[in-house]
Amino acid sequence: MDKLSKLGILAADVLLRDANIIGKHAPEKVGIVLSNANASLDADVKYMESVKAIPSPALFVYTLPNIVIGEISIRYGFKGENAFFVQPVFDAEWLYFYTQDLLQHRQLDVVIAGWVDVVGDDYQAAFFLVQKNAAVNSEPFSVQTIKKLYV
Repeated sequence: MDKLSKLGILAADVLLRDANIIGKHAPEKVGIVLSNANASLDADVKYMESVKAIPSPALFVYTLPNIVIGEISIRYGFKGENAFFVQPVFDAEWLYFYTQDLLQHRQLDVVIAGWVDVVGDDYQAAFFLVQKNAAVNSEPFSVQTIKKLYV
């Protein structure tokens, strides 16, 4: 497994540890929306090195950044809509818009969203969980809340 997928699974594990969504929501009602600035560059470099000898199919599969969503979905059994966006910088406004759209128009109950990026030894992960019927005492979902979580 590539570093991006490992980081994504680790971030999802931390996020979901106390969230109590597994078993409470049908797998097709849980979606994932992630983004980063470097796509799958870390895995791409490793794959290109393997091409010098014998190309590795095991490395090739990780040359798409959305594979991290697949790895998280397999681990937890999620089957809802998902998307991966490559953007030059963290874009809280876009994540807010897309997450809201999934909850309001795509009949999802829960969305895991955030930023996961790895190049070499540099890595960042900031995931958040949005539920359609969140508890009353939770902070309202907004662009400002997302920015606070990322910074």
